[in-house]
Amino acid sequence: MKSPLALTREGLVEYSEALAQQRAIHAEVAQGLRPNTLILLEHPSVYTAGKRTSELEKPTDGTPVIDVDRGGKITWHGPGQLVGYPIVKLAKPTELVGFVREIEAGLIKVCSEFGINTQRVDGRSGVWVCDERGERKIAAIGIRVAQGVSMHGFALNVNPELAAFNRIIPCGISDAAVTSMADELSRDISVDDVIPVVEKYLFESLMKVSA
Repeated sequence: MKSPLALTREGLVEYSEALAQQRAIHAEVAQGLRPNTLILLEHPSVYTAGKRTSELEKPTDGTPVIDVDRGGKITWHGPGQLVGYPIVKLAKPTELVGFVREIEAGLIKVCSEFGINTQRVDGRSGVWVCDERGERKIAAIGIRVAQGVSMHGFALNVNPELAAFNRIIPCGISDAAVTSMADELSRDISVDDVIPVVEKYLFESLMKVSA
């Protein structure tokens, strides 16, 4: 029997505080003391550096940089970006790629609901807008699995200040741009507008891959 999936909305939370919360929930899910959980929140401006980030790739403008134990390289989080942490016991813990693909599928449906056509790009994780203007990343994904349970997650650019990405090479990809839902729609859109739609489609995606 599958575990239920708890959905929590946390608002604006400091990254270090959210990371501690993730680790505590991860331990409880791994021990069977808590249901699978999807945390949705925003962070104050911060850069997080995955395990493959070199010191030369970190910004030196004074914005906090936190080293984290997920895959990938450096990225930025900040207000206007909806971050989701799925802490889920996986039905197939060794099939991380399949788990990432389900998260991508859910986020593609979210964007479609708002009239934004997005897709996957071969060899690159995340969700992308691809047209005559090139490839633009609208959502990033970085996952870690320990004891068969996922942590870290995805970041969907709703209406953040995209200039923060100019100080880094986001996720180590130098030949593509970063975009947001607001930029693609040419109108204002808020994280609160997007949260219910993310809950709907990510619930569907996570239930497919959870134990």
